[in-house]
Amino acid sequence: MTDLLYGFYGDDFTGSTDVLEQLAEGGVPAVLFLRAPDAALRARFADVRAIGIAGDSRSQSPAWMDVHLPPAFAALGEGAIVHYKTCSTFDSSPTTGSIGRAIELGRAAFPGKAAILVGAPHLRRYVAFGNLFAAAGAEVFRIDRHPTMARHPVTPMHEADLIRHLAVQSDARVALVSLEAIRAGQAGDGFDGAEAEAVLFDGVAMEDLAAAGEVLLSRGVRFAAGSSGVTRALVLAWQAAGLIGGRPAEVRAGAVDRLLVVSGSCSPATARQIGRSAADGFAATLADVGALLEGSAAEEARLADAAVAALAGQGKALIHSAEGPLDATAPAAGEKLGQALGRVAGQVVRRAGLQRLLFAGGDTSSHGVAQLGIDALTWAAPIERGAPLVRAHAADAAVDGLELVLKGGQMGGDGFFETVRLGG
Repeated sequence: MTDLLYGFYGDDFTGSTDVLEQLAEGGVPAVLFLRAPDAALRARFADVRAIGIAGDSRSQSPAWMDVHLPPAFAALGEGAIVHYKTCSTFDSSPTTGSIGRAIELGRAAFPGKAAILVGAPHLRRYVAFGNLFAAAGAEVFRIDRHPTMARHPVTPMHEADLIRHLAVQSDARVALVSLEAIRAGQAGDGFDGAEAEAVLFDGVAMEDLAAAGEVLLSRGVRFAAGSSGVTRALVLAWQAAGLIGGRPAEVRAGAVDRLLVVSGSCSPATARQIGRSAADGFAATLADVGALLEGSAAEEARLADAAVAALAGQGKALIHSAEGPLDATAPAAGEKLGQALGRVAGQVVRRAGLQRLLFAGGDTSSHGVAQLGIDALTWAAPIERGAPLVRAHAADAAVDGLELVLKGGQMGGDGFFETVRLGG
């Protein structure tokens, strides 16, 4: 097998495909497994230089992480560095999706000083002097004032200082390599001198990521946590060190006649996309969330029937559970809802013989895709930054070769659904 440069565990599926995009742009062949690969599955992708496991730890408890993350890290351990991939909004809490606990487990598996890199300027996510900022539309907000993330239904972000944010999730000491140090050429000295278990790097531009990546590579860092900014930083470092070369072939996704969109997202961006969908010819069906959470087979069948009929007609079907942010008192139901919507999507894919499917929402993507019987995903083509087209590999012939886009709630312009159908 080819020597692995990199292994990663994605805390949700949308973020995992974002990593595939970063690797593809760097010309690094990679595969994303939907479970820890056994020898036979791993052998099917023997020539890749990066492997990942798509997980759903973003919506899980620390106790769940204690059971599931160590074997996942062990499966990735042949990589020169292992990356715990978080959302670029870093949303998490002491009880749900604890990034602090994941860092503790990562350090236990890979002893040594860990690196944390959250800034991802290619996604308009920035970390300056330890504080996280993220774009929403044309504006950039501090994360605790972001119109979506400050009111996330499961893990609202009420603290922008990432070291303070992590301090309520872990006792691990976290130091900062600031923009001043990076721009002064002292990123390595800052990392070396930090008396801490983990070091957070600022990052607002690609030059900052390149400096961080050089430190990770030259210091032989074994474990890192953070956004796809970690991946981009490493790609830049590998290129500078001559470990990878060349560019991938220019690929463009073609259009398809039929597209199913399945949305469990509550974000304002997805709400605008749903609002635009009728003008673009999509037939929308609103799910009865209460019935789905009760496990209603009848409601799942109703949604599947409506989608199959729409695909047979205009070729564009949308199933959605919300039309914007929920009331603050609404119960968190990401896992059960995502699983139900995934079962509906599976019915439609098999009955309609679909070629392309779009999931909208991080939890929906993670829990929904897991219902489809897919073994692995590989990058297929760009669609929009952070939401590429990927291809499924599965034993089930109805699912093998299926093209998917897994979109975080905030990703994409108003006409994104039709953009996916047209192939970008």
